Amino acid sequence: MNFELSQDHKVLQDSVRDFDTKEIKPLAMQIDEQHMIPDELVRKMSDMGLLGSYFPEEYDGAGLDMLSYAIVVEEVSKACASCGVLISAHTSLASGPIYTFGTPEQKKKWLPTLNTGDKIGCFLLTEPEAGSDAGGTATMYKREGDEYVINGSKTFITNGGYLGTGVLFASFDRSLKHKGITAFIVDLSSPGVTILKNENKMGIRGSYTTAFAFDNLRIPVENLLGQEGKGFNIAMDTLNGGRIGIASQALGIAGGAFDRALAYSKERKQFGQAISEFQAIQFKLADMYARIETSKLMTYKAACLKDQKKNYTMESAMCKMLASEAATYVTKEAMQIHGGYGFICDYEVERMYRDAKITEIYEGTNEVQRVVISKMLLS
Repeated sequence: MNFELSQDHKVLQDSVRDFDTKEIKPLAMQIDEQHMIPDELVRKMSDMGLLGSYFPEEYDGAGLDMLSYAIVVEEVSKACASCGVLISAHTSLASGPIYTFGTPEQKKKWLPTLNTGDKIGCFLLTEPEAGSDAGGTATMYKREGDEYVINGSKTFITNGGYLGTGVLFASFDRSLKHKGITAFIVDLSSPGVTILKNENKMGIRGSYTTAFAFDNLRIPVENLLGQEGKGFNIAMDTLNGGRIGIASQALGIAGGAFDRALAYSKERKQFGQAISEFQAIQFKLADMYARIETSKLMTYKAACLKDQKKNYTMESAMCKMLASEAATYVTKEAMQIHGGYGFICDYEVERMYRDAKITEIYEGTNEVQRVVISKMLLS
């Protein structure tokens, strides 16, 4: 058992931190205010290999491992959580299921454009009436000759506004619930796809969160992902891996807020001394750091288990739950350490506080994670 990162992982970590400092951090406030990540920055992240980290080079990926991916999302999220979740949703939720469940022909067709960032990927599962209950999917499909025809709607789709490549879930028979769901690969620039709106959110405001309508969207039969009626299994497997990405995002948000609070506590003076000299502040810093390190160990463990092709379902649920709750706690305490300035938009901890909360909600609420963990303990 070795708790040290390898030299390769340390080099990756340093290179992403350098990229953060030069390219992402100077734009983080602008991204939040303008509700968008500049296309040029997305291209730079792609050129760094951040959008295809753990996919093989034969598909234009970076050829790294799952732990490398977790490090990438964590480090980027320290500077900008919106950029972190763009990478996470794109990699885990769009490229991931195509790589895992796609045919050789599908991998060759779809993965290179995703790994190079020519297309930004998304995961179209959630609906207005089917959130945690994915078995309630109401988007329907039927086969007509050599095409599938899809009708319905999706909501809260991260990266949807890019109209890139999506993995979409639809049912052929709602009475079958989860057994009637099938997965498809879709080009969201196709006729029949309509953006209803991009949500105006409390946090991660640079990330597109899109509502779609599908009106007789026609896709070729070769876009079927996996087998008919097995889409629910694909979705659940994909979300297991995706939770490592969200845990890494939460870990980065917490780490970024802690770094800023620690530095501020040494600079801010009250009653003739730095506030870091007060035990009340010292105890806050100790609690914050302990929660970050606990979450990091669980997140890295889940990533390593996935690399080793071992069962990591419980670990992914635990790391997502722990890291997200650490992020909300740490960012709240970081604001408290900043005092009144923490409530001012000029200080980054205010944005991080807003960004953190969503990590407890998406890719399975923390209530759902507790269901997963407890069922596995009792089974």
